[in-house]
Amino acid sequence: MSIEDVMKFFKGDAPGFVKLIGLKVAACTKERVEATLQARPEVSNRAGVMHGGAIMALADTLGGAGTIANLPPGASTVTIESKTNFFAGIPVGDVARAECTPLHRGRTTMVWQTKITRGDGKLAAIVTQTQLVIPQEPKPA
Repeated sequence: MSIEDVMKFFKGDAPGFVKLIGLKVAACTKERVEATLQARPEVSNRAGVMHGGAIMALADTLGGAGTIANLPPGASTVTIESKTNFFAGIPVGDVARAECTPLHRGRTTMVWQTKITRGDGKLAAIVTQTQLVIPQEPKPA
């Protein structure tokens, strides 16, 4: 899948979970993926701030997209590890802004770091995730 294909997926009516949470990808290159997620009641917790799971889902989606942009032809990926540090809440009505960059792009794994800030620029969370690179299955003879 090319970077153009990834962006078409996100810019079109992306199906499933991405559409459900309302994630909006602004950019996807081999070096960086950027997106926003509106903090709304549907993705908030009982304290009126964006749910930690929504923040993690935002980061996971971007790390997967960045990996896809760097995969060899025919390969696929899956998240195998993710760690999140939370620093500040993102209140309902605000917007989470995420920037995801590679820490490691290897042959079998890729590691991505996503910094998520809120509207006032304050750092809300940092997510570090590892993506497994799954090579294309050889076609039977």
